[in-house]
Amino acid sequence: MATTYERYLKLNIDGSRVGLGSGESESSYFCTPKGAKVIGWAGVDGSHYCFVRGFGEMVFAVSPLNTPGNYVHPVARNFRDFLRLLLACGDTAALEQVSCWEQAQFGVFLQDNPLTGEQRAVLDSIGEKLLLAPMEQPFAYIKELQAGFDYSRLKYPEDYYEWVPVEPKIPEWKVYFDGNFWGHQGRERAGKEISLHRQFVWEDEVWYIPAIYTCSKGLVVDFCPQVPAERIRSFMDKWNLSIESVRTDFSDEQRMQIDAENPLAVNTNPNVVLNGTVLSGSHGCGVSWNPCFPESNGLEVKSVTRHYGLDPAYGWAIWRSVFPWKTKRKPQIRSLSVTLMQEPVAMQGPHFHVSAPGERIKFTHPTTGVQHTLTVQEYERQEIPRERFGSQDQEFPMHYTVMSYTLSPDLPDAAFTVTDCLRSDRPRQKRTNPNEPQASDSAFSFGIIGGAVDPTAIIFGGSGQGRLHAVCSALHFEPVDDVEWRMVFHEKRREDITVELI
Repeated sequence: MATTYERYLKLNIDGSRVGLGSGESESSYFCTPKGAKVIGWAGVDGSHYCFVRGFGEMVFAVSPLNTPGNYVHPVARNFRDFLRLLLACGDTAALEQVSCWEQAQFGVFLQDNPLTGEQRAVLDSIGEKLLLAPMEQPFAYIKELQAGFDYSRLKYPEDYYEWVPVEPKIPEWKVYFDGNFWGHQGRERAGKEISLHRQFVWEDEVWYIPAIYTCSKGLVVDFCPQVPAERIRSFMDKWNLSIESVRTDFSDEQRMQIDAENPLAVNTNPNVVLNGTVLSGSHGCGVSWNPCFPESNGLEVKSVTRHYGLDPAYGWAIWRSVFPWKTKRKPQIRSLSVTLMQEPVAMQGPHFHVSAPGERIKFTHPTTGVQHTLTVQEYERQEIPRERFGSQDQEFPMHYTVMSYTLSPDLPDAAFTVTDCLRSDRPRQKRTNPNEPQASDSAFSFGIIGGAVDPTAIIFGGSGQGRLHAVCSALHFEPVDDVEWRMVFHEKRREDITVELI
């Protein structure tokens, strides 16, 4: 029986109208994989589509003008799916660029490039004569395929490696008490791996504990929450995130909300109970696998996903926690359980201004719906003594505002804070010539009642209602007449969970 590709060729269709023009079946481009058979040319920038020996009917897009290491991507599991994707998108250009696009960009491209009459005629002919229907959710199909593909299997001509260095080999898998995913220092022995393959559901998330490691100093546990790719794409589309996005693109409040919504963030504090004794974590580290940008995942996370056999079509928020032994010698493990406790998530609240003590600000808690009253007790400007700063070459901001207040009804510790909406001024070099521009330092930390560069809060009194809270504003070179304060609520969104491991 003829393959879909052979049946397509017999149609004698001018595929150039949809970016699949005829031409040489071999390519001289440096980035075309070895064993490639070209099945169509886009007609611009040397982009072409091919089968590759050893991969069956899988269709690859080759884009010579892409960035190094990003030249070749699979776009369809077979030629039949390739044509169905073409029917859904109208032109191979959309398929080629999915690897570097987000869902929103893909949608905009399709909207901005409607089908011409000639394209529609070609696509109608393909669909009718080969009995094919457009692919549903073409973007998700291609992203899933690319996320699960092992790019190391593709081989290239020698001149390719002049442009793209050979990717370092994944090192031998070893886990250390004082190490992390990037390596370790010293002469410590690697821990002994004990495979668990323990899977459980916490609220709406699937968690996986593949293994633990017994080291001379303590226990190492790897936690692997699984995140659906659709959830990651939705989050990235909402905030218009990409590989190039940087934190400075967003306001403080936006960053707070992004941190709260980030599906690849692990905001969890774990404890383990070993043979009836609670072990608290001393340190940890984390990496994440993002299936939306498989080529951007580092060697470290690739090592983890390969060792544990994690499905690359999903996102993985991988966290390693380390628990020191409470005994001088490594104990024998008779029983082991882990308790996961979610860290409170920060939620932005209303802004307010204060002109004098005695003012009352009413607000409603966003989760409980309870109305509270913040009563300002003291409100005054203060200045840090100049002699507190030891540098002779720099000037430091010294002016700030202190506010003390009570809450009625009061809120639990760490459930509510107040912060200045502005950041502190940065230290600057002293000027000897008043006409010279001043340069400011990018890093600055100075304590105010235990605080640092940003506003800080302290609490006085007992646990009853009416405790006195205090907060300091940001530091500035000149006194600030009006401080804009922001309420921040800290909420724990899920109950603790205990999981038996051994």
